[in-house]
Amino acid sequence: MDNGWDTKAILKTIVTSATYRQSSHVSSELLGKDPENRLLARGTRLRISPEMVRDQALAVSGLLVDRVGGPSVKPYQPPGLWQELIGGKGYTPDSGDGLYRRSLYTYWKRTIAPPGMVNFDSPTRELCIVREDRTNTPLQALNLMNDVLYLEAARKLAERMLAAGPAADQRLTYAYQVTLGRVPKPNELTILNRTLNQFERQYQQAPQAADEFLNQGDSPRDNRWPAPELAAYTALASLILNLDEVVTKE
Repeated sequence: MDNGWDTKAILKTIVTSATYRQSSHVSSELLGKDPENRLLARGTRLRISPEMVRDQALAVSGLLVDRVGGPSVKPYQPPGLWQELIGGKGYTPDSGDGLYRRSLYTYWKRTIAPPGMVNFDSPTRELCIVREDRTNTPLQALNLMNDVLYLEAARKLAERMLAAGPAADQRLTYAYQVTLGRVPKPNELTILNRTLNQFERQYQQAPQAADEFLNQGDSPRDNRWPAPELAAYTALASLILNLDEVVTKE
């Protein structure tokens, strides 16, 4: 029944409001005036939803296919999972655009939910819920640092970094701008450069390991840059994508 509400407009009004966009930082003055935040004096700090975690990684890497509509798609999933739980032929991931559609379009089998989603507290859809939980577990960090999707996204982000300019500072600043919407602070830039140098030395000494590290996902690798250099930037991009600030609404 049409109740006259424009849900999309209401949600847009909420998320663009000054109240919603407030920082979660708690000053002593605010804490004294509104300790329980009943007056909405500050924002809420929470990890973004599982769909947003995945879609954000795809977006900043340039992999996201933003076409609207169409059938469900089957992105990457650990091999053997379906056979272990229900037998049969198992799960066959899509290829091409199907791997990079928004999480909204992910094929969902009720008894075997996409593990990457469930790991970030997505409901299993076996029951109706009105509020999603938010947890912070080591499995989530392992997911972000080892899942093929996030390693592939890190590689594509690294390629965008390398194309952003000839100097390391330009490339690192670009990465922060597309992932965090800000430039790195001087001390952050120092840490990033030091870490990048460590990765470069590591992969220059082990070019085979660099090739293996870059061989993640179906998207083609840009061969304009040597494997050790691209692998170093990929490892750094992976670290950036794992920053608490990237997956948390502040």
